[in-house]
Amino acid sequence: MNTPRKLSLGVQSFKVLRNDRYLYVDKTWYLAQLVTGGRVYFLSRPRRFGKSLFLSTLAAYFLGQQELFKGLYIEQAEKEQAARENRTTWQAYPVLYLDFNTGLYDKEQSLARQLNMLLSQFEEIYGTNKNEEELSHRFAGIIKRAYQQTGKQVVILVDEYDKPLLQTMGVNEELNERYRNTLKAFYSVIKTCDEYI
Repeated sequence: MNTPRKLSLGVQSFKVLRNDRYLYVDKTWYLAQLVTGGRVYFLSRPRRFGKSLFLSTLAAYFLGQQELFKGLYIEQAEKEQAARENRTTWQAYPVLYLDFNTGLYDKEQSLARQLNMLLSQFEEIYGTNKNEEELSHRFAGIIKRAYQQTGKQVVILVDEYDKPLLQTMGVNEELNERYRNTLKAFYSVIKTCDEYI
């Protein structure tokens, strides 16, 4: 019996989408163009346009999860690109996935707690340095250690990067300004650590 595939309403995980056999329109051609065409991208699309799912797809690709891409455009494209670059296919890179979607950013320490939680997860994998006290220093340390431990450049994916600002804008301008300054210092690490990313 041939059962139809389920529609993927609200599914934001590429792994769930593929493993649970949801209907998927193959967009991995765009993924192939993105990973071979540049280094830094800002994806700005309206809400509910699949940004989180696309980031999940990027994470799966950079983690080398080949089995999730079986039968998709990028399966063959990855083989061809690897041959051109004289490397093995489906290499795994360290991926730092920063998701700001969860949480309510209505209090002074809300953003710091979220950043601390995210960084703590990465520090469990890549270690800590007691001299790294500031959030931005910890982030930079994680990036450098991930690169040193794996020998691979680090992939940083940020989902809902502006949610703390959107939740405070027009509601608490003073807190919004503090969040803006915190995020500016935090994201500046990406520029500083460019050689590792």
